Amino acid sequence: MLTCFFQGLVAIAEVSKEIFKNNPDFFPIKPTDYGRFLVISIGTGAAKSEQKYNSSLAAKWGIVDWLFHKGSTPLIEVFSQSSADMVDYHNAVVFQALHSEKSYLRIQEDQLNGTEASVDVSTKENLERLVEIGKNLLKKPLSRVNLETGLTEPIPKGGTNEEALKRYIYHYPLFVLNVHK
Repeated sequence: MLTCFFQGLVAIAEVSKEIFKNNPDFFPIKPTDYGRFLVISIGTGAAKSEQKYNSSLAAKWGIVDWLFHKGSTPLIEVFSQSSADMVDYHNAVVFQALHSEKSYLRIQEDQLNGTEASVDVSTKENLERLVEIGKNLLKKPLSRVNLETGLTEPIPKGGTNEEALKRYIYHYPLFVLNVHK
């Protein structure tokens, strides 16, 4: 498993551990007082979901098809994508269950195509394209995982990702120190 999927989850666990240790820098706060936490999770992007296969097709596969099928690697894709999705889903469930959903901000572009979605294409053209994608992502509506469907949906009256980040900077001014142009 890749640890990059779990950074937000690990950060929450580390804060919780410090609270349990009675670290004075983290008091007075309860481990489940997620309204006092602020998690901004900015993803590296994900490929546009393609319907390469479905359950009816996969039900007929042997072991080789699960490993290699028409130029893709279904088994690896399922595990890597599900790991990333489950961390976001878990964080969303916990923050929403504790009525602290405004303390968890996840920004992720999930419509990347071709080389945009590749982690190993560092050409000048691709990097410039990724900068444009990032700028456009700031203009997109703030979204959250719908716990019923598992899909990411725009938040009614949530504004844009850029507006949400500005709200966080306004309410948590310490983070301004980490903002660089």
